[in-house]
Amino acid sequence: MIDVTSLVKKFGNKVALDGITFTIGGGSVFGLVGSNGAGKSTLLRSLAGIYKADGGDVLVDGQTPFENSAVKSKIFFIPDYPYFFPQATMEDMADFYSKTYSNWSQQRYQELCSLFPLDRKAKIINMSKGMQRQAALINALAAQPDYLLLDEIFDGLDPVMRQLLKKLLSSDVSERGMSVVIASHNLRELEDLCDHVGLMHKGGVVFEQELDALKLGIHRVQAIFKPLPEPEAFAGLDIIKTETRGSLMNLVIRGGKEEILNRLNALNPVFIELLPLTLEEVFISEMEVAGYDIENILK
Repeated sequence: MIDVTSLVKKFGNKVALDGITFTIGGGSVFGLVGSNGAGKSTLLRSLAGIYKADGGDVLVDGQTPFENSAVKSKIFFIPDYPYFFPQATMEDMADFYSKTYSNWSQQRYQELCSLFPLDRKAKIINMSKGMQRQAALINALAAQPDYLLLDEIFDGLDPVMRQLLKKLLSSDVSERGMSVVIASHNLRELEDLCDHVGLMHKGGVVFEQELDALKLGIHRVQAIFKPLPEPEAFAGLDIIKTETRGSLMNLVIRGGKEEILNRLNALNPVFIELLPLTLEEVFISEMEVAGYDIENILK
């Protein structure tokens, strides 16, 4: 389990992380989203034990990861620009990690190499960005860590490789109980993979919740009324957003599905349906209610 409590990280006068608190349980996938400069990469480096906290605590299985080799042996971190030894090949890096991680599986390494179309004897520095990410992923999954931290990992991967990665991550989470933290600015990539999501902005966690609960608690409704009901007819419904075009109303409503349908059907609509919201739509709705300028957050 990862416990982050009132975490503060500063670089000179700049506060990169401003009192962040959350918990990531075992066998889960936590999606960390936010704009560039929100503090996602700084948070991942703090979780990996690269940065020392200037305030608060980061605990991995009850211990701080900073300058703690026992804890770091449970963690594999792939930054936005993966690091490899100069002139190293995949085989060179595999040899290094096999001596670094006690759970390293050579069989798993061979299996992964057969899935990703890379030349194991080629110098990684000469590979494309997407191929370098694949090389890093092969080593990360073969190391079989308890905690896998990924920074913008989908960037540079083609659609086929993205789907393969999601399948591999889901497998390790379900079979080994691995926990994954993925930082990304792309909500759509995380939607079908994460079970928890958190939105960062200006060094803080603005919103964090279980994905299923988040989606079940908010709905988009399309309804046609002739004539349109008076505004007071919707009293008692927790309406977040309303758009009206002629007889068509588009509503975003927080609450239970059955309760919403019962209340609106009582107004005798000509047509009504509940539509699923994307993760991005849910966040936008919640942030607008909280008073945030969503245009500046999700740029």
